[in-house]
Amino acid sequence: MESVPALLRRNATQFSSRTAYREKEFGIWQSWTWAETAVEIEAMALGLLDLGLNRGDYVAIIGRNRPALYWSMVAVQMAGGIPVPLYQDAVAEEMAYVLEHCGARFVIVGDQEQVDKVIDAQAGLPGIEQILYLDPRGMRKYDHTRLHLLEDVKNKGRAAKDRLLTQLHTREAELVYDSTCVMLYTSGTTGKPKGVVLSNRNIIEASKSSSEFDDLRLEDEVLAYLPLAWVGDFIFSIGQAYWTGFCVNCPESADTMMTDLREIGPTYFFAPPRVFETLLTSVMIRMEDAGPLKKRMFHGAMARAKKVGPKILDGKPVSGGEKLAYAWDNLTVIGPLKNTLGMSRVRVGYTAGEAIGPEIFDFYRALGINLKQLYGQTEASVFITQQPDSEVRPDTVGVPSPGVELKIGESGEVFYRSPGTFVEYYKNPESTASTKDPEGWVATGDAGFIEEDSGHLRILDRAKDVGKTASGGLFAPKYVENKLKFYPDILEAVVFGNERDYCTAFINIDLSAVGNWAERNNIAYASYQELAGHPAVLASIQNHVEEVNRSVVEDPMLAHCQIARFLVLHKELDADDGELTRTRKVRRRIIEEKFADLIDALYSDKSEQYTETEVTYEDGRKGKISATLQIRDAATLAVSEDRMAAE
Repeated sequence: MESVPALLRRNATQFSSRTAYREKEFGIWQSWTWAETAVEIEAMALGLLDLGLNRGDYVAIIGRNRPALYWSMVAVQMAGGIPVPLYQDAVAEEMAYVLEHCGARFVIVGDQEQVDKVIDAQAGLPGIEQILYLDPRGMRKYDHTRLHLLEDVKNKGRAAKDRLLTQLHTREAELVYDSTCVMLYTSGTTGKPKGVVLSNRNIIEASKSSSEFDDLRLEDEVLAYLPLAWVGDFIFSIGQAYWTGFCVNCPESADTMMTDLREIGPTYFFAPPRVFETLLTSVMIRMEDAGPLKKRMFHGAMARAKKVGPKILDGKPVSGGEKLAYAWDNLTVIGPLKNTLGMSRVRVGYTAGEAIGPEIFDFYRALGINLKQLYGQTEASVFITQQPDSEVRPDTVGVPSPGVELKIGESGEVFYRSPGTFVEYYKNPESTASTKDPEGWVATGDAGFIEEDSGHLRILDRAKDVGKTASGGLFAPKYVENKLKFYPDILEAVVFGNERDYCTAFINIDLSAVGNWAERNNIAYASYQELAGHPAVLASIQNHVEEVNRSVVEDPMLAHCQIARFLVLHKELDADDGELTRTRKVRRRIIEEKFADLIDALYSDKSEQYTETEVTYEDGRKGKISATLQIRDAATLAVSEDRMAAE
């Protein structure tokens, strides 16, 4: 089993009648078995050969999670090409960079919107020869000289089967363990995205070891809703799915994701912290609208569950009374809540991508959801560390995944090597050499340490973001930001303080949570900016900041990271404006440059600051918004000498 197409052939034989994919369309779930999936993929691969796909061609794939687009990735490999999934919400300029960098001749897209983006980019990219699209709606009046309906390509492949099948089998047989499986682009937090080349060995070894680590089974169900271009989705929806044979379910749309999640009831679920934060926010909003009795039941049940739920998950002893109380809470509050969240059947849950707030993590564990943390990178084929059952903690990311070696460099940076370690950065030997040494050790760019007693890895922050305050205290902004984001009305936070006398913060409110509060209190507002500047909102955010300060000061290592001053931004940080990556990670350097006037104001004696900011509208037009922002002082606590000594 040395390639993904080889795993497909095995599954089509051994698990032929098992459901491989489901997709909801027009409100109805459609299913394909492994045998049917193999037939569809082979037809697609033959069609690509008929269009002239050559060995080693890079094929860009853009769209939302749909079985046909997952099939296209495997079909491209089967035909000797290399799939390159892109973020569907990327603007044409971002797509153009990746399409040019990889030299794609073929592009497979989901719908008209993606076709338009590729056509816009195509003007400066003569290398793109063929565009294949899945959804025909709105496409009738386009020039179809080099534009093809994907179903027509499959039909031509079926018609050419007698002529091309031998050639297809030859190309498939040429695939070996070290053949390129996929090329995935990094999120570009600090610069242009890099093309990460991953081999069949990388993907299959990582999928095999991680599946065995968590006892993933043929009967498991996953919901595929994360971006196709993200390495996690590739591992979960192709790597592990093809290794174990479990079923991949594709929701109808982003808007129906929660409904579809409840209908499927996955047993294996992954989400970045942002998703878990959003789900928790929705729960808290609903509880604010509930009656007094329901509120008391909820808060009482959660208080008990936080003590008992994690112990039960970890197999630790609990008293008979605690078991009885938890069973009653599960019947009346916890069970219905898990069902509402679509997590009643989750046997293994993971979060990664960035650190999750410990309060958020504990909330889901209290519900009896086996949520764990993993630490990974695109360059590692996801897995660097994982948390074993019974060793789950919010302050670590677990122990080395099977086959992974860890070490900490002199500067505190985390290094690893494993069978999943990437081959190279495409067309970038300098970055490859600076990231991966001749012995295979990869620099993660993250600062952390390994606990001597448990062997667990603790990540402090990105190595480049960790620093010292002017007084010499450790500065790790992500730790504080995650604590702030636990509050339902805070969507995003960016903390500053490196080599400064004190720490400050930008905060984004969560429009849905704060808007719900405004409606309940008959507060009218016309825009995000107006609501963000409301005195009652600012007072609430200040309370949260001061609560976080009281929490932070209890950690001797990070007591210097208390926030002394903050402001609530007049706009949401947005990937289209370059402030976030497509995976919703903060681009600190860009934010520091773009909002330099606001940072300067935070480190002055000003109580307000006027600012103008360029924004990108949905249709791609640029504009400017202006605002006068209030700057607030937050109460901080003195760092005692005992804490200084402990640090």
